[in-house]
Amino acid sequence: MLSGFMMRGIDLINGSPLFALSPFLLYVFIFWELFWKGIALWKTGRHNQMGWFIAILLVNSLGILPIIYLLFFQKSGRIISSKKHKKRK
Repeated sequence: MLSGFMMRGIDLINGSPLFALSPFLLYVFIFWELFWKGIALWKTGRHNQMGWFIAILLVNSLGILPIIYLLFFQKSGRIISSKKHKKRK
């Protein structure tokens, strides 16, 4: 049975047969990860949470880590700003 998969170009040892059989599923997973990662990175950057920013940027978890951050660890309230905006006349 393994040789049948190898003849079709699907390598069960070095690659994932799931994505080899359905490239559409791979694109769905990529979109899902980029969507959640983008939202979480934007929010961590706005709230100056550097540790979370680096963790979410480096870990590819199919959106699990960004969703955990957004649900449980996101700071609520006003955005922290390092610069004070002055009103101009």
